[in-house]
Amino acid sequence: MRGSSSWLLIAAINVLLPVGILLFAKGFFPYKPFLPGLAVFGEEDGPASAPFDKVVFMVVDALRSDFVYGEKSGFKFTQSLISKGAAIPYTAYATSPTVTMPRVKAITTGSIPGFLDVILNLAESDTTSTLVHQDTWLAQIKANGGKLVMYGDDTWLKLFPGTFERSDGTSSFFVSDFTEVDNNVTRHIDDELMRNDWNAMVMHYLGLDHIGHKSGPQSAFMIPKQVEMDGIVERIYTAIEKQPHLHSTLFILAGDHGMNDAGNHGGSGEGETSPALVFMSPKLEKVVALLDNPPKAPTEPINGEFGFYSRIEQSDLAPTITSLLGLPIPKNNLGVMIQELVTMWDVEERADVMMRNARQLCGIVAATYPQFEHLAANLQSAWKTKPCNEMDSEAEELACLWGQARGTYKVWPAEETLEFLTKLCRKYQEKLSGVASNYDLRLMTAGVVVMLTASILAIAKLIPLLGDSTLAELLFPVIAAAYGVMMFASSYVEEEHHFWYWVATGWFMVLFLKEWRSGNSGFGIILIMALLRIVRRWNQTGQKFAGAPDISRSYFSEHTTLLWVLIIITYTEVFMGMSRNCFRRIGSEVAWVFSFTTLLAAFSFKLSFAAYDARELVPSWLMSAAEVLEEVPLVNQARAVFGMIMAGMVYTYICEISSSIASEIDRQHAATALGDLSEVFLLTQTRFTNTPLIFLFRLISGRLSSLANLTASEITVTTLILQHVSFFAFGGANAISSVDLSNAYNGVAGYNVIVVGFLTLVSNWIGPIFWASVAPAQLARRGGGDQPWRRHVIAMTAFYAVVGVAVMAACTALRTHLFIWTVFSPKYLYLMAWCLGFHFVGGLGWGAFMWGINRSI
Repeated sequence: MRGSSSWLLIAAINVLLPVGILLFAKGFFPYKPFLPGLAVFGEEDGPASAPFDKVVFMVVDALRSDFVYGEKSGFKFTQSLISKGAAIPYTAYATSPTVTMPRVKAITTGSIPGFLDVILNLAESDTTSTLVHQDTWLAQIKANGGKLVMYGDDTWLKLFPGTFERSDGTSSFFVSDFTEVDNNVTRHIDDELMRNDWNAMVMHYLGLDHIGHKSGPQSAFMIPKQVEMDGIVERIYTAIEKQPHLHSTLFILAGDHGMNDAGNHGGSGEGETSPALVFMSPKLEKVVALLDNPPKAPTEPINGEFGFYSRIEQSDLAPTITSLLGLPIPKNNLGVMIQELVTMWDVEERADVMMRNARQLCGIVAATYPQFEHLAANLQSAWKTKPCNEMDSEAEELACLWGQARGTYKVWPAEETLEFLTKLCRKYQEKLSGVASNYDLRLMTAGVVVMLTASILAIAKLIPLLGDSTLAELLFPVIAAAYGVMMFASSYVEEEHHFWYWVATGWFMVLFLKEWRSGNSGFGIILIMALLRIVRRWNQTGQKFAGAPDISRSYFSEHTTLLWVLIIITYTEVFMGMSRNCFRRIGSEVAWVFSFTTLLAAFSFKLSFAAYDARELVPSWLMSAAEVLEEVPLVNQARAVFGMIMAGMVYTYICEISSSIASEIDRQHAATALGDLSEVFLLTQTRFTNTPLIFLFRLISGRLSSLANLTASEITVTTLILQHVSFFAFGGANAISSVDLSNAYNGVAGYNVIVVGFLTLVSNWIGPIFWASVAPAQLARRGGGDQPWRRHVIAMTAFYAVVGVAVMAACTALRTHLFIWTVFSPKYLYLMAWCLGFHFVGGLGWGAFMWGINRSI
């Protein structure tokens, strides 16, 4: 009875974790309010002339600026257009989070999306993120009688349901596909260019982004893909030149975001926030001729590594497109009309164009500052006696500037008015973009209180359970406290892996001294530390050195034979374990056949995936086997592996563990067999360059098992440390760009949010799940009834509760910090994943299952 009440309290504490996390998230990640309805021209705006009547908007996902403008670029035709003045190039700054859905929102509405859109970007089936009721340049085209077509990333179809007359969407998450996702777009181009029944054609190509995710920006596939995309540009531009119904078509080539040196995106690195943007049309040659410094190509970056040509805000696209099409600027736009393109109008009209932009931005200022309209009326002429920048408050300054704009419009010379209105719009953009998010501090505080309550209860529950290791009792709170304090420093959050690497080194040194003082050699600890040194070098992670040379990407790219020898050793070692432990009641021959078949299927899938994903990393002596396997679809191969794993687990549990006639030694082997089968699943979900890490972790686990002096509490601390070390060793980081989607579709033919979400969680938490599986077996060997497992669960719960309080407090205290959306918000998302994903699914779910099996033996 006492044990039952204890477990009920532990369960109650764990219920508080998601409650606190979700309450805080609701207040910290609110949807930003939008002005309802569509913008229309007011009486003061008058009719707007339109330099263009159609737009072709070509998005190449992850099109980093140097991919188009660099000397090694495959966009030679695009560069030739820039050289002759038929194209105007920019680097369009994309604010974090640099993932597709928020960036499409920024491009179409001109606003700055909320950070919660990162989650919606992963939830493909989500419908709450639709923009169908918000003002965008697509909505303006449709509202004014235009028709739109779209081909490519189906994010557009989810954001704009019912908007397109014709469409053909493809999922953006099949990241192994470099060709079909793009061919599916290209096959529609010629037919659409012959038609004259559309005003906007949107194309969103995905192949280049997929190459980046799989192989990085230096991949051998990258230049050919750039050449392919440049060929599409040439095909469309040539049609605009030759076909009369396209002569007034504006052609825009844009990246939604860039990518970092590892090929990922989502964060705020320079490569991730620097996509290319090119406006193309034969009409632009006259515009470029009027510029003082017309752009030439190719060129060197002006600012930083990726700052080619002029830098603009990505949100500037929305007012520019609508203005060039003669349409009202979307209501929620924070962008400013691009200045070089203002010269498309006659001198007399240019100030009118910028005044429309200023009025639209003024509407958002009035909605943001409730006192603005009153101040604007009182300060209408204040600029004549006092500079606006000397006003007492920000709202007064903005009101004063608006009064100056209205007072000088049509009075000052056109060029002078244009210059002032441009500065005014930039000022409004700067102030509105910097306005703090609409935090709900009540919900945030409630979340902190709930999590703090969980922390206090967990610690109070943990203290009476301690007692078998003074060493663990001392260091566990020190680790938790130090980790919590670290959450308040952006650099430590970005480079968190160093903390765990240092802690691991220090902890195992302490364990070595303990072994040595007990009269043991401590050789096992020394071997573990040597293996961890290799593990640390496997994947460069963090922010400062992401993409730097490491074992996984750099060393194995030059030593492919060694890579595959290690992979074969890993599968062989797991096979040897399975053949000893599986199907013992049936016979060793069946165990051998089943183990061999399962591991051969798993290895074949890994080889096929590698040959499809990164053919250059498959040595010639394996390529013939890979070519034979190409006949079998990867989806079917993965399903076969998963099916054998599931069949083995079901049989082992029902017929060997739960069987009343099975001997104790048979059940012991069966419990180990379940662990081996789970590791086959983890191997299947692991990037093939990371596969040998499983072998290293098996060696470390074996050494830990041999340490007779290791107490249950020390096992808990050890596995906690190794869970985090392994997370970063596999390439994880506190950045959205580190999320690995390469194995999220293993065995999946179409998008399923639950299955893909589960596979994504497993793929990114391979190491932590491995150690969550090891801990129950290690604890069961120490004996002591349920006490070790109860202590382990409450210790892990206490750790995540304390860390949750620290991260929440940091996000609350630093909510106006410069890095709140680039560092601290991603860290909170990772806290959610660690607590709601790994802790409940891997730690409490799978861990409890494995404990129950090991404890029953």
